[in-house]
Amino acid sequence: MANPLNKLKHMLVQLGAMSMLALFTMTSLLVAHEIRPAIADVTLTEDALEMKIRMTAEPLIAGIDLEGLQDTNEAPEAEQYDALRALPPAELSAQFQQAWPDIANGVSVLAGDAPVALELVSVEVADQPDIELPRDTMVVLRGVLPTDNSDVRAGWQAANGPIIIRQAEGGDDAYAGYLENGALSEPLPRTGAATESALSVFVRYIGVGFDHIIPKGLDHILFVLGLFFLSLHLRPLITQVTVFTVAHTITLALASLGYVSVNPAIVEPLIAASIVYVAVENIFTSRITWWRPIVIFAFGLLHGLGFASVLGEFGLAPGRFVAGLIGFNVGVEVGQLTVIALAFLAVGYWFGNKPWYRARIAIPASVFIAIVGGYWAVERVFL
Repeated sequence: MANPLNKLKHMLVQLGAMSMLALFTMTSLLVAHEIRPAIADVTLTEDALEMKIRMTAEPLIAGIDLEGLQDTNEAPEAEQYDALRALPPAELSAQFQQAWPDIANGVSVLAGDAPVALELVSVEVADQPDIELPRDTMVVLRGVLPTDNSDVRAGWQAANGPIIIRQAEGGDDAYAGYLENGALSEPLPRTGAATESALSVFVRYIGVGFDHIIPKGLDHILFVLGLFFLSLHLRPLITQVTVFTVAHTITLALASLGYVSVNPAIVEPLIAASIVYVAVENIFTSRITWWRPIVIFAFGLLHGLGFASVLGEFGLAPGRFVAGLIGFNVGVEVGQLTVIALAFLAVGYWFGNKPWYRARIAIPASVFIAIVGGYWAVERVFL
């Protein structure tokens, strides 16, 4: 009777490990339609305001509620969104102008406590031959300000997704607020510019970096889990994480500063391939080989390029770039350590000393990770 019960127990444990990975994976198998923040540059004079907003216009035209959404494929309007992506620039511009009265209701500008009416001046849609990649639309808005010299706050509704509000021509230390959930910017003066301390930027970008790992960095999560499932011994785990951290920090800094630039169409499939490699090696060895740190370092360089593409979307002011870069990297590391801690609490703590841990948890989990990584590698090249 004992043997069947033990087998059932082992099967349930194995199913639990696979379910943990499935929970990470099922949130999104496709990454082509991730939500990007819009960037709005605000120029103020004594009596007028101009906003130049770089955005992905298709979700706003389709009426997609982007609040909390990570992939537009999950939206009920996904089919309409895809149809808009296929339109030529001139036709999309016309669609935006037609939808502007509804979109305008979600854009908020206050001078003091008084709302400012905004006029749509122009819409310019960039040409993007690959409809699987997001394309930029530049929208210019203007409004007349009251004569009381009151400060201005700007933002838009939560359903439009995140937006970054920057005060144009504000210098290296100008305010650049990352706004979500319908929040408004800090008050922007009509003369001079709002500023933000380096400490404030550092703390804020810790959250941005963490968010890029949990919940949004599914490929990075699977790579870190691939490192975890090699061995529960402290030395190989610390060696792998340290090498990975050093490598992606190097390319994150270099790419963010503009010294290195690699096409995402090359980087993303290679990141998927890195997931496959670490998972497959886990299947054939339970100890760290001499070459594994070297390979992980190379893959870490690739992951750093992936992080940099995200950080580049946030439009940091030059004077606060270093603070934001360091904060983002700290957030990424905290996110990675959180993944490892959760994996240890889920399976390592309870079953790591069992003689069947490797055969029934580590290897099946690695097989699962390799399959997902292989799918992504094929999808990012051919689909």
